[in-house]
Amino acid sequence: MALPVAEWQGRTARLWAALEPALRERLAVASLQDAVRLGCDVLREEEEEAALVQLCHQAPTDKKPEAASWYREQGNREFKRGQYQAALRLYSKAASHELPGSPEVSVCFANRSAALLHLGHFEVCLEDIARAESHGYPDRLLPKVLLRKAECLLCLGRLQDAQDVLRVLESKIALDGAMTTHLTRLKKLSQLKVKLGEKEKSEPARGEHDGTQGEPEIWEENNRISGASSSLSLSFDAERGRHLVASQDIMAGQSLVREEAFVSVLCPGESLALQDGDTAWDTRATNADLYCHRCLRQLLASVPCQGCSYAKYCSQDCADRAWQQYHRTECPLGALLLTLGVFCHVALRTVLLAGFAEVSRLVQGSHCGDKNLQSPEGSCKPLSEAADAGGGSRGVPGCDSSGRYQSSYQALFHLLPHTEQHSPEHKFLCTLSVVALCKQLQAAGLEAAVLSQESPQQWSKPKTCEKTSDELSPELKTVAEAMLRHVLQLQCNAQAITVMQELGPGDGAVVDKKPVRLATAFFPVLSLLNHSCCPNTSVSFSGTAATVRAAQPISSGQEVLHCYGPHWCRMRVAERQQLLSQYFFKCHCPACLQELESGAKSVVSIRNSFCCPKCQAQMQGEEDTLCCSNEACATSASRDHLSGRLQDLQQQIKKALDLLRVGKADQAIKMLLKCQMDAGTFLSPEHLLMGEMEDHLAQVYATLGKWQEAARHLKKSIEIVEMHHGPSSVETGHELFKLAQILFNGFAVSEALSTIQRAEGILSVHFGPQSAQIQELQEMKACLSELPRNILQRT
Repeated sequence: MALPVAEWQGRTARLWAALEPALRERLAVASLQDAVRLGCDVLREEEEEAALVQLCHQAPTDKKPEAASWYREQGNREFKRGQYQAALRLYSKAASHELPGSPEVSVCFANRSAALLHLGHFEVCLEDIARAESHGYPDRLLPKVLLRKAECLLCLGRLQDAQDVLRVLESKIALDGAMTTHLTRLKKLSQLKVKLGEKEKSEPARGEHDGTQGEPEIWEENNRISGASSSLSLSFDAERGRHLVASQDIMAGQSLVREEAFVSVLCPGESLALQDGDTAWDTRATNADLYCHRCLRQLLASVPCQGCSYAKYCSQDCADRAWQQYHRTECPLGALLLTLGVFCHVALRTVLLAGFAEVSRLVQGSHCGDKNLQSPEGSCKPLSEAADAGGGSRGVPGCDSSGRYQSSYQALFHLLPHTEQHSPEHKFLCTLSVVALCKQLQAAGLEAAVLSQESPQQWSKPKTCEKTSDELSPELKTVAEAMLRHVLQLQCNAQAITVMQELGPGDGAVVDKKPVRLATAFFPVLSLLNHSCCPNTSVSFSGTAATVRAAQPISSGQEVLHCYGPHWCRMRVAERQQLLSQYFFKCHCPACLQELESGAKSVVSIRNSFCCPKCQAQMQGEEDTLCCSNEACATSASRDHLSGRLQDLQQQIKKALDLLRVGKADQAIKMLLKCQMDAGTFLSPEHLLMGEMEDHLAQVYATLGKWQEAARHLKKSIEIVEMHHGPSSVETGHELFKLAQILFNGFAVSEALSTIQRAEGILSVHFGPQSAQIQELQEMKACLSELPRNILQRT
């Protein structure tokens, strides 16, 4: 959630309405500095502070041992049922609530290692065993964990290490003759060791050819723009502001920008159900449980923060670095940050990463008549003029004294906050939220940490929201002003880091995925790209790094453009313009101009239209009543009635997918086929929902191992996806990837190879040759190519 919770938004809205008109007028036109000062005056009421404290109780981030015990019991239950993935996540939840150094947390790590062993994650299992040992795992239970460690080492082929562990076990068991169960397991493991030893001798060493790797991309970095290709140049004019232009001809798939986020904050995200039924504690997994809070790497066995139950990391190194960089300040404020939303969290982390000295320098510079900080377009010369004067790109806001544009705090600070264009109510909400956060920093004794005046070596104990002092220190007012700037900047310059997240358990032969917003970030260089509803680039993410690639050939002198969200293939021009209004500009890209000037009906609306229930011709009309476009047919229907049928249909499809998730594939097929028949009576054959149903049917048939039937439905889905998004779109690439999996599993060799080739060609343009999907496609291709020639000829 980008903005604060609805209750806080409601309170600030009521407070705004109750202000004197003169004060509202002053706040509406106030500079960022004055807004902070006035916000401090407004937020003196104890009632507002108490309300915020109460809201924080709804998002607790402190550790609760009783919750840990409950989660561990639920994990044990799932483990006994053989649901190891669910058990894994529940044990992680338990570990995040245990107090650091307690014997109970070592038990959580040990239990989690058992789930990891069953899932085949042997290296991570060993890491959890080491964590259990380092956290004081009870000596009486140690043989069980050591046996698991030996089993992992044997599975990894590390025979000498396994032998060393077995010797330790033998000595421990010799001291306790009652451990007959351990002796039995030890005998089995010894037999396994012999078998593995024989296997190791008989198998030849694996060569380098086992892993198929894509060709490394050629990359030459720009000497004027950090993280950008040398094929780009930075330009500026009053209409388009800062933007990137191709300085040479660019091929499709070529990398243009590679940038690490200056700052990123994980979004809590939607919950993924782990089990059915109501429970005392929330057992659902969210982004916060699934991804590292620092590097955004997907988590298998998370390392919990020692101070709160919310922050989780992929390694102790990530946990330590996050603590030193920002989390030692954020940790006691976890509930408040969740209450105030991701934008406030990003703003706080931004100033913590930048450091107070740099923040203060730039904020003070904005008070000294540097008009560029408020409106850079107003006082900068075009680059052509600056170049003629020998200044290179020094006239462009965000560039350093040498004219280099870097992915730095200075570049980030110069991104436009559009202070004058935000609504007064929105500025008021942002101001009060930032002031409330800074007051809590002061009340919790964290001011010195924010100002980098101390570097505590011990973990801080989390504090709840307490009554804050009325007046902020001058230094925290500077911090608040910078944070307010960043919150306002985020509306136009926030970049959503997305990831393809698996739907369901992810253990099937065909993996279905959907794009999910993982984090909100600032990318100063990526922010240089202007918007187009028909962009010539594609953006992908790996952890906190963004890569921009040319989605099509770009000629020298052509602007490099990025889509901010509403692509012309997915949405009508009126809806796109409405969504883009949040960026304070009106889109004049070719797609918008063509659609607006021609007055023709959008292709999107035609394809996603209703059809006549009698003759299947398109229904048309802008009013509440739609009429058949076939003049020979006089059928009419209410738009509300047809929209209601569409909503009912979507609910039925959801129920069918729920049946599939609980293993009732036959019932899911019947329901989807019925939905398909119903849809055919009132939806266009090209409607996206028709394609989605074909995709779902393919998924169900693949679950049953009926590969030919699955492929037949998926091909129909691909036809509709191509109509909407284009044959070289990333959406088509994802569908072809799924078709390749189905054909591979169905042993349709020649068709699988041709599909792999096409999918590889599309996805490599959007994600590069090193992406996971490309690697999997190449592995499938290598496997099929190694089949005997007579089999290849028959298929």
